[in-house]
Amino acid sequence: MSNPVISSLDPVGSHTLAVISGAGHFNQWVYQQFREYLKGNILEIGSGIGNISQFVIDDGHSLTLSDTNEEYCHWLEKKYAGQTAVNAILQIDLLDPEFSSVHKDYREKFDSIFLLNVIEHIEDDALAVKNCSYLLRPGGHLIMLAPAWQYLFCQLDRELGHYRRYTQKTMTALFEQQQFQVINKKYFNILGWMGWLISGKLLRHKMLRKNEMSLFDKLVVPAQLIDRLLFKITGLSVIVTGKKRID
Repeated sequence: MSNPVISSLDPVGSHTLAVISGAGHFNQWVYQQFREYLKGNILEIGSGIGNISQFVIDDGHSLTLSDTNEEYCHWLEKKYAGQTAVNAILQIDLLDPEFSSVHKDYREKFDSIFLLNVIEHIEDDALAVKNCSYLLRPGGHLIMLAPAWQYLFCQLDRELGHYRRYTQKTMTALFEQQQFQVINKKYFNILGWMGWLISGKLLRHKMLRKNEMSLFDKLVVPAQLIDRLLFKITGLSVIVTGKKRID
């Protein structure tokens, strides 16, 4: 297939997704962080160009893909045309004022929903989690990975359309506000935290650079070791998994 789309609606974001698409070791490492919590009928919200989606499929799951960006949805339709493991490709806006009526056919349909580097793009994150809950069956899992630590917020975050960065505490509060039981929370990627501090905060880069991502992809094994040795005390990202309560 041709190179990943550069979206006219999201030029910086699509550039970033295209750069990350070439980092296979890193993407696999990301997937390993939450794969144990995937079950049943799965929905990915904010699939982008499918950087993680293929790992889910290769692991034997079927799933529904989605994005707010129409260009990404078209890209996904071409990429996964004919793949029976992809149930559907939907255009989902978690802030749609008519969300419950627009998506009534999907109410409590999914057993697992995951959002990777999505929630930080949404101004009303509480409403976004509430609408995720609308799509999730009781007992189902909601998984979110997002940028960590507000002190790392920089111009690159602004260029990417981020509203905020999170901690375990703030993301846990977000889940519990919407009646989720948090069953796992952790930081991820200490080496990436150091890289963002240098590239984003000190050097003030405005875009993720391909050579930086290529180098980091070669360092995934030592990055994993550093996370284990330091007990994931911090990281570039925070990952929280919640279970929808059964009334």
